[in-house]
Amino acid sequence: MPTQAQQDADLLRRMFDAAIAAAAPDTCLPDFLPPPPKGRTVVLGAGKAGGAMARAVEQHWPGPLSGLVVTRYGHGAPTERIEVVEAAHPVPDAAGRDAAARILALTSGLTEDDLVLCLISGGGSALLALPAAGISLEDKQLVNKALLRSGATITEMNCVRKHLSAIKGGRLAKACAPAQVITLLISDVPGDDPSVIASGPTVGDPTTCADALAILAKYRIDAPASVLAHLQSGHDETPKPGDACFERAEVRMIATPNASLEAAAVVARTAGVIPLILGDSLEGESREVALVHAGIARHAARHGKPARPPCVLLSGGETTVTVRGKGRGGRNAEFLLALAVALDGHANISAIAGDTDGIDGTEDNAGAILTPDSLERAAALGVSAKALLANNDGYSFFQALGDLVITGPTLTNVNDFRAILIR
Repeated sequence: MPTQAQQDADLLRRMFDAAIAAAAPDTCLPDFLPPPPKGRTVVLGAGKAGGAMARAVEQHWPGPLSGLVVTRYGHGAPTERIEVVEAAHPVPDAAGRDAAARILALTSGLTEDDLVLCLISGGGSALLALPAAGISLEDKQLVNKALLRSGATITEMNCVRKHLSAIKGGRLAKACAPAQVITLLISDVPGDDPSVIASGPTVGDPTTCADALAILAKYRIDAPASVLAHLQSGHDETPKPGDACFERAEVRMIATPNASLEAAAVVARTAGVIPLILGDSLEGESREVALVHAGIARHAARHGKPARPPCVLLSGGETTVTVRGKGRGGRNAEFLLALAVALDGHANISAIAGDTDGIDGTEDNAGAILTPDSLERAAALGVSAKALLANNDGYSFFQALGDLVITGPTLTNVNDFRAILIR
């Protein structure tokens, strides 16, 4: 007979799996496909779900099609008519640059009778790595690395990325005109803003070069001279909402973080646990977000509010980590380790945190599971939670306990998932 802790860990994992399944392209994409056009159908796209989205289009499209989609290394899917190439994420590489250039080239010669299906999901910003004129790939890599370590939000990072790109920030849609452009989106950003997801290659960009410069200044990022000169000149501004190039462009949101949280809530209710969705767009430093979650969980355990146990607090969004140590671990491991320290072995609280794409940062795990005895087991192994948290090393903490959650690439991405179970 499994212990209560084992049953709780199993329930948390089933909620995480349900959240991922709700965003699977094979399930959510087909209902959003348009009818075939008079002319050609060209499929272009980028993101961690790109391969699976391309496969779903092929399986449900009634006519001829062709195209190219770029996804993260290891996230490809078998296709016959749409080419799927793999490139680096979160720091772009030459494969991403070359794929983006080929995608832009495929827009040449499109007519009003043609349809471009753009398959966009989280991660597309790094994968569509075509630098603006005068900026090298190496310069973009330097800025990307600095942004990732700075604590900048995804909205801020993508503002900068748009203005250093020849394809993002609406530029892909502009290149596709006069063809009809229908973008199928899987959201991985707080608020589901299409202009932020993958840096909005097919939607108008409300931000400016001046905004990008302000973000670099805010986080004291020492950008290369070519980047500063490009932004300061302002001569290559992104197309804005309302631009004529978007007259035949349409966005269809096919999967969102909230839908995945709702799917997890169904699993909880079936198990007799009250779900409380705190929000699908929570942002902030991972360890600070963990402190807030810990406070709510403690209050629920003690006072039965905002929900009476057994209950589960569900949340999504994208936290950030300002890296000061040299350890391993993404934002979910950081969140969970900070939560462990804050809860200090609370007997009635367990949790899971993971990235729905299956990769927490750059590691091989999606996230981890926290049990009431995690700190006790770690201490018995000579592992200090506080020391590892100070070193941004959540991965090593949960690896030592055997509590990493390893899914492999899920071929979708609706951002982070957190569930805190209170008995």
